[in-house]
Amino acid sequence: MLIVEDDPDLLRGLSQALREENYAVDITSDGDDGLFKARSYDYDAIVLDVMLPGMSGFDLLRQLRTAKKTPVLLLTARDALQDRIQGLDEGADDYLVKPFELEELFARLRAIIRRSSGQASSVLTAGDVAVDTAAQTVTFQGELVTLSAREYRLVELLLRNQGALVSRTMIYEHLFDENHDSLSNLVDVYISRLRAKLGSDFITTRRGQGYIVDVAAAH
Repeated sequence: MLIVEDDPDLLRGLSQALREENYAVDITSDGDDGLFKARSYDYDAIVLDVMLPGMSGFDLLRQLRTAKKTPVLLLTARDALQDRIQGLDEGADDYLVKPFELEELFARLRAIIRRSSGQASSVLTAGDVAVDTAAQTVTFQGELVTLSAREYRLVELLLRNQGALVSRTMIYEHLFDENHDSLSNLVDVYISRLRAKLGSDFITTRRGQGYIVDVAAAH
C-alpha cells in the first residue's frame, strides 16, 4: 500500500492503522516522490491526497494512468461536486472526503483491490482453502486456520493471482515495506509455513521463477 499525504499527523496515523490491518505500507508527503514510487512498484492500492507539494494528486493520477492501473482512492478535504467528478474522471477508483471513518476507508480499499483483481466476492477459494478478505480469515477443509499477519497476506496474494505465476519480488514487496531490511529468503520461510498449514500441494514452486496456486491442481 502507498500513502501520499502531506499532513504529517494524518500520514502517521493512517500508516499505523493500515499496518495494524496487516498491510505493508510505503509513505511519502510529496507528489513527485509519490509518482516515482507509484510507477516503480506494484502496490495493491494507493491512498492519494489531492493538495500536495511538488505535484497535485490530480496531476499525479493523470500521469500514473498513462502507465499503470493500480487502484487509487482519493482522500481529500475537497468535497465540491466538481472535485469529485474531476477525480473520478482522472482515473481514481474511489473518492473519500475528510474527515472520514477508518472502517469505511478500509472497506473501500478492500473493494477497489477486489475489483482490480476481477473478484466480485470478498471470499476467494482454491480447492479446500478459502480466504475471507473482509474478515481476514482463512479456512482449510472448513476449519479456521491460525495464520500470522504476513502468512495471511501471502495466501491472499496467491489466491488473488490464482493460476498465474507470482514472483519472489512480488511477494517480497507485498509482505515488506520499503524500510524493511530482512533477507529475501524469508519468502521461502513463509511459503513453507503455508504448505504446513494448508497442504503440501497447495503451492507449486516454479524454480527460478516464483510460485503458483494452480487452479486445476487446487480442485
